[in-house]
Amino acid sequence: MRTVHVLAAASAALVSMSALSACGKEDKAGGRGGGAIKVTATDSSCDLGSPSAPAGATTFKVTNNGTQVNELEILAPDGKIVSERENIGPGTGVEVTVQLAAGTYKVMCSAGMTGRGPSQTFTVTGRDRAADPRLDQAVAGYRVYVGEQVDDTLAKAKKFAAAVTKGDVAGAKALYAPSRVGWERIEPVAESFGDIDPKVDLREADLRPGARWTGWHQIEKALWKKNSLKGERPFADQLIKDLEALKAKVGTASITATSMANGAKELLDEVATGKVTGEEEAFSHTDLVDFKGNLDGAEKVFDLLKPVVQEKDAALSATLADEFGKVRKLLVEYEKGTGYVSYDIVGKEQRKELSDKVNALGEPLSKLAGVVAG
Repeated sequence: MRTVHVLAAASAALVSMSALSACGKEDKAGGRGGGAIKVTATDSSCDLGSPSAPAGATTFKVTNNGTQVNELEILAPDGKIVSERENIGPGTGVEVTVQLAAGTYKVMCSAGMTGRGPSQTFTVTGRDRAADPRLDQAVAGYRVYVGEQVDDTLAKAKKFAAAVTKGDVAGAKALYAPSRVGWERIEPVAESFGDIDPKVDLREADLRPGARWTGWHQIEKALWKKNSLKGERPFADQLIKDLEALKAKVGTASITATSMANGAKELLDEVATGKVTGEEEAFSHTDLVDFKGNLDGAEKVFDLLKPVVQEKDAALSATLADEFGKVRKLLVEYEKGTGYVSYDIVGKEQRKELSDKVNALGEPLSKLAGVVAG
């Protein structure tokens, strides 16, 4: 779930320095073959260096000149998120490569990562070159994977909701974290349906004054803070209703090889800005289960795209395989039974070690979209 934190800005600054160093250079506007599209974001504006590009891979070079953490969203005509990049810290920059078919899009900068903000119309013209059939196969495989994870989430969430309805505190606690794993694996796709994500995954710290709080974390607080499920049945029912809405919509999600690659990077950003800090599961401290889910989802994308990455950039492929292995090896140290230790007992130095490993993976992972689009 997107959120705004000082730590998020710091993390974004760490992973974006190399991209920012290139932002001072003058780029020709355009998409494939014409250089990157410059996007200058502030707290109240979103300026594009060019209003159009040819169909195909388009790279947006974003510089945040504002005072708040920002995010870039590329929106289709129906409002669905085609691609996004969160946690762009003040004074930093990133590059986002997106595969775009002909049509009219909105490029939005959202200061404070609220999902709202100023936008500019962006027109894509012409036809894309023939797609690599291996990328088509990767997209098809990922669609199957996403469907499987949604089904798994819904099935486990129904068991969790049943325990909540019965007032079974111990049972609901045991089922809570497993019910979230599938969601965490495909969170960028789920977030593309902007109305569902805040309903099911909003944290108390991000709740706006006067807003109704629903979803997993509302029930999480009742379980671990109050140790009671009194009055929680309506929230369990609403959770299932919202996840069923996701299941009905997920087949219409816009998925390309570049959106998969960008989504993998978003999953690592989720780890860096929420799971490693311990802010995601503030009451249950089951952050490492979510961490594993995010890691699984990111690695699945890499595995599906690996044949193309191996051919185009064997060194990057080897680096990613190695860095994924290092994070997994470290995560094993925290296993307990079929799950993980409570994150509140993981010390400051241990958290830093986890953060360092995630950042070491996040840097090469940020190059994945550019390679598959090249």
